[in-house]
Amino acid sequence: MNDHEHNRADLHKDPARVSGMFDQVAKNYDRTNTVLSMGNDRMWRVATTRAVAPRRGQRILDLAAGTGASSVALAGSGAEVVAADFSPGMIAEGRRRHSGIANLTFVEADATALPFADGEFDTVTMSFGLRNVNDPKKALLELLRVTKPGGHLVVCEFSHPPSPSFNGLYRFYNDRILPVVAKTVSSNADAYDYLNESIRDWPDQRTLSRWIRQAGWTDVAHRNLSMGIVALHRATKPRLTATPSAK
Repeated sequence: MNDHEHNRADLHKDPARVSGMFDQVAKNYDRTNTVLSMGNDRMWRVATTRAVAPRRGQRILDLAAGTGASSVALAGSGAEVVAADFSPGMIAEGRRRHSGIANLTFVEADATALPFADGEFDTVTMSFGLRNVNDPKKALLELLRVTKPGGHLVVCEFSHPPSPSFNGLYRFYNDRILPVVAKTVSSNADAYDYLNESIRDWPDQRTLSRWIRQAGWTDVAHRNLSMGIVALHRATKPRLTATPSAK
């Protein structure tokens, strides 16, 4: 495949193009992310796992799981973990790597139309995937639907550093350094151009918190990781609620 044949998603986030782009980078996706994040991806994963606080006997949905790195960390607790992703290539790579883990299941799923029953999960979590959904507000509604009353949401997503000076350095890295490194270590550098664009276009911490509340979640809170490069959002499904309808 030459460079012109690479699948390049854009900010319209057409599901087929986004899925195809991730199919193409699946094999080296985790290694590339570790290089481009300078190892911070591992710290973000640990923080997310601690926020989820998985326990034996729980059923957990890890949406946008990719090849399952985050799911494996959750499954280590003994919880039943469903790793779901829109990309067949990511799911296939995850199954290839982690087929020996009995309490980990891989499922191809659309975040805006999840193939799960109402109230099926104790906790739902999504790391670096909500930003790639063409209708993230609908995805937040779907996550609410499949969560048990009293259950929890944990979203780890790129955000906007509140410090103007640090934000300037971060944007310089993303605009000037990341594309050069991506061309060296990634099989599809165009995918990381999209990554940069999608981060720049994504709302800040307060806006995403508002979206989560509008979907019907309560006790919405967030904390910044790596000075706000990433934000970890948490919320709870009310014990008695009528799930809002998508508009």
